[in-house]
Amino acid sequence: MDLKFTAEEKSFRAEVLEFLRTSLPEHIAQKVRTGKRLMRDDMAQWHGILDAKGWLANHWPKEYGGPGWTAVQKFIFENECAIAGAPRIVPFGVNMLGPVLIKYGSEAQKRHWLPRILDGSDWWCQGYSEPGAGSDLASVRTSAVRTMENGEEVYVVNGQKTWTTLAHYANMIFCLVRTSRDARKQEGISFLLIDMNTPGVEVRPIITLDGEHEVNEVFFTDVRVPAANLVGEENKGWTYAKYLLTYERTNIAGVGFSVAALGRLKAAAGRMQSNGRALIDDPLFAARLARVEIDLENMKTTNLRVLAAVAGGGAPGAESSMLKIRGTEIRQEISSLMRRAMGPYAQPVIEYGSDDETSTEAAQYFNNRKLSIFGGSNEIQKNIIAKMMLGL
Repeated sequence: MDLKFTAEEKSFRAEVLEFLRTSLPEHIAQKVRTGKRLMRDDMAQWHGILDAKGWLANHWPKEYGGPGWTAVQKFIFENECAIAGAPRIVPFGVNMLGPVLIKYGSEAQKRHWLPRILDGSDWWCQGYSEPGAGSDLASVRTSAVRTMENGEEVYVVNGQKTWTTLAHYANMIFCLVRTSRDARKQEGISFLLIDMNTPGVEVRPIITLDGEHEVNEVFFTDVRVPAANLVGEENKGWTYAKYLLTYERTNIAGVGFSVAALGRLKAAAGRMQSNGRALIDDPLFAARLARVEIDLENMKTTNLRVLAAVAGGGAPGAESSMLKIRGTEIRQEISSLMRRAMGPYAQPVIEYGSDDETSTEAAQYFNNRKLSIFGGSNEIQKNIIAKMMLGL
């Protein structure tokens, strides 16, 4: 693969840079650069800016609202956004549910849900993990029983989801539910779209170690869901879940965010320490920094290969698991090195550098520890790679 940009790609990069210069709100970029928590309005504002430009769903086919970009254009856009301090697009609707609906949804579902994802009418969250069913999603127990009520087919849903990111902002949730207990457990799962405002849905916050509210528990008690909200076929949800997870794992890799974080790390390590020497001049630290930079360059190539497969109409396979493993390990290593470089200034909300910057490196370090777990733990990803590529 030729990794040199063509003249057209360089022109596109210039267009992206100009767009970010004129359209990315500075108060949002400042929050991203300093690791502060984005609020719902921040995320919704950036979502709307990208939608107005036509660049929001940049991996969707053009007929459904995508810009028709090549793999390299998508790579350029994501990297420049991360370097500029743009927030990641909230992935659940655009990056995860959208591709599932495009591939497996009915025409009626595509016509109804896809425009609402783009214009922000619906804020989606993901109902996969349960107590006792995290990386082993085939063990989900939340049940959905199909029945007739008032002449309409509905599913009655009962159960619990956990670690549901941003569910407190969401009005919709896509869920894995068990619709059959007779079949093999992977074959008895369905993919259901549920309105969070339906009676019987309850969201309870989970406050994490850094004191933030990002994840939640979601409870379903006799929740009525129209049968029309079933995606694809009943009991085939495992197939759709695996397809979705390839996109989630690729997104978790966060190549662009690692590029931006590496730049901040080098700047922090280059500052003079109390002993009159910069940490970047320490041979042991410099060796770790060089290793993570080499790993990141290698991952860029794999990322381009995955994007090229998606652009060609395919879905990333074992490559998405590779990206997930290496991507999360690289992000965690950069976070660890940044904490080392900041020293006592890595404590939350301690000022460093310029007067208008604050560091939350300690909070980010702890938050990034989860990266190798969610979306399917890295141990599970290694099993997937062994099975898909080695036949083990």
